Amino acid sequence: MPYTFRNSSPRAPPAPQSASATHSTGQTYKELKLECQQRGTLFEDCDFPANDASLFYSEKPPVPFVWKRPGEIVKDPQFILGGATRTDICQGELGDCWLLAAIASLTLNESTLARVVPLDQDFGPGYAGIFHFQFWQHNEWLDIVVDDRLPTFKDRLVFLHSADHNEFWSALLEKAYAKLNGSYEALKGGSTIEAMEDFTGGVGEMFEVKKAPENFYDILKKALKRGSMVGCSIDTSSAAESEARTPYGLIKGHAYSVTGIDEVDYQGRKVKLIRVRNPWGQVEWNGPWSDNSHEWRSVSPSEKKRLYQTALDDGEFWMKFDDFQSHFDKVEICNLTPDALEDNAAHKWEVIVHQGSWVRGATAGGCRNFIETFWTNPQIKLQLTEKDDGQNECTFIAALMQKDRRKLRKQGAEMLTIGYAIYESPSNDEQLTKDFFRYHASKARSKTYINLREVSDRFALPPGDYVVVPTTFEPHQEADFCLRIFSEKKAVAKEMDGNVDIDLPELPEPSPPQEETEEEKQFRTLFQQIAGQDMEISAEELEYVLNAVLKKTNNVKFKKVTLLSCRNIISLMDASGNGKLEFNEFKIFWDKLKKWIGIFLHFDSDHSGTMSSYELRLALKAAGFQLNNYLLQLMVLRYSDDQYQIEFDDFLNCLIRLENASRVFQALSVKNRDFINLNISDFINLTMNI
Repeated sequence: MPYTFRNSSPRAPPAPQSASATHSTGQTYKELKLECQQRGTLFEDCDFPANDASLFYSEKPPVPFVWKRPGEIVKDPQFILGGATRTDICQGELGDCWLLAAIASLTLNESTLARVVPLDQDFGPGYAGIFHFQFWQHNEWLDIVVDDRLPTFKDRLVFLHSADHNEFWSALLEKAYAKLNGSYEALKGGSTIEAMEDFTGGVGEMFEVKKAPENFYDILKKALKRGSMVGCSIDTSSAAESEARTPYGLIKGHAYSVTGIDEVDYQGRKVKLIRVRNPWGQVEWNGPWSDNSHEWRSVSPSEKKRLYQTALDDGEFWMKFDDFQSHFDKVEICNLTPDALEDNAAHKWEVIVHQGSWVRGATAGGCRNFIETFWTNPQIKLQLTEKDDGQNECTFIAALMQKDRRKLRKQGAEMLTIGYAIYESPSNDEQLTKDFFRYHASKARSKTYINLREVSDRFALPPGDYVVVPTTFEPHQEADFCLRIFSEKKAVAKEMDGNVDIDLPELPEPSPPQEETEEEKQFRTLFQQIAGQDMEISAEELEYVLNAVLKKTNNVKFKKVTLLSCRNIISLMDASGNGKLEFNEFKIFWDKLKKWIGIFLHFDSDHSGTMSSYELRLALKAAGFQLNNYLLQLMVLRYSDDQYQIEFDDFLNCLIRLENASRVFQALSVKNRDFINLNISDFINLTMNI
């Protein structure tokens, strides 16, 4: 079977009906549960064991937690009791209010909740100590299984719990989300929109409340009506202000969820209200329209009943929309579909997803401030061909997400500061160069570079070809990313220079002795002195010849050509297969070497004897090798040093191996230029000779 290279080009998202099994055994939830039932045992998850490693990675628990199953805590455990509601979400000893606010919003949409919290599980007949939940991650739905052992202290759940002590769906959901991210500690601190997207696969939009559009009330009303998840928060100016209580009973830096929006008849006029919930429950707004405020005395009993004013959950409150805008700073909306704020509910948006990476020394060029490396970032061409209905422009949302940063916290990773710029593109598909970005301004860009998991913005541009450049703010920062493009009309996206194209000239016939140049005659004399009568030299002898000649070349600064390089040269040029180089083979290689030296000198801009690894793409292209980002990243990892510099000997080895591999492939792909078929013997023989 032919080897197929991994394709990272944009593709349509998978249908949400299926979720991939993630357990290390490869078994699904049903298979694992059946296995436990047949053995008569309760499931114990080896992937997320009931020990301190699953709790914290930077500290030990403040008190000795005891992992217990619900049946060991209460007599009659229930998965869901009387429906999954906002009262089932009470914060414990973990700073994950952002997650709790998202779960509270999740309970407002029954079908979305059933996707994340499958209803095919309980503590009744067939119970096997195993539960599962489904989360969206980077364009894929994952099915996360957990056992039901939960951390407790004095028979009380330590973290998220329900107000009903015998209900456990919310605690188990938090455990599954902790497993997805590596530990409970990994859930400390975050943005509500992050969890909202993981629960829906939707696209998030963030609003600065003080700068929100005039129709902000209508935007929120439509969003809630269509099932979108909405969160809000108050900014802090310092770490000391985090979780500080304002005189009006609001908590700074705390994640709230918006659970309703409406108008109330009050003294002959309509007043716009918004309903907000604090997952903590105990602390509420105490200003106008709070639970016991005098405003409610002037509202009819029927209006109170309609607004559930007398039956609000603990921590839930109404407030005047004007007051909401005065006191809150940010609102996050996760649209369950990208068109959630559109008037036409039947409207479908087109979705394109591109998976990519920023790799130090290759594709981690940083933002436009770093013009010398900015052009090396991944470039995704976006073709907008159709105008929106009744409009002159094409509307789309660009959402850039950095992957797995929360999971990598235990390794010291933090959220990177990310963003993107959008440029009008020339008609060709070649990677845009440094000079292009030096002399062309962007047509659009993310509103800001920020250290959130995702940056997304909505744009309207005329039909045409564009290039999206996703970047970190600083260069040399590594991460995987997912770029999603949602467009009203069908759009096309592909990675610039995403194809591999090799342009190798035919090897020239050696010139006869009587037509040799003066340089070639000098080489022949030196060659004869070293090789002897057979006029063939070994790798060790070639090492001596090349270093002796290149030593006299003043414009090339390098340490030396190594023995390994000489062995690779012989592997490339040795037509007879005897492990030695004939003089004619050496002459052909010398011409090739002079060209490669010229390329190296061109990109060694500071004449230091090294070239920047960020220039490798152009240097290889000048030598006839156009590589995609994945292959380029491999070359940089192999041949550059920790300062992203490539010495001449490493550049030489890179070119030799690329040409050798390309010529072998061309020789074997006689019938099909895209694939070759090899048995194990042929494959080993090929790899040993490259």
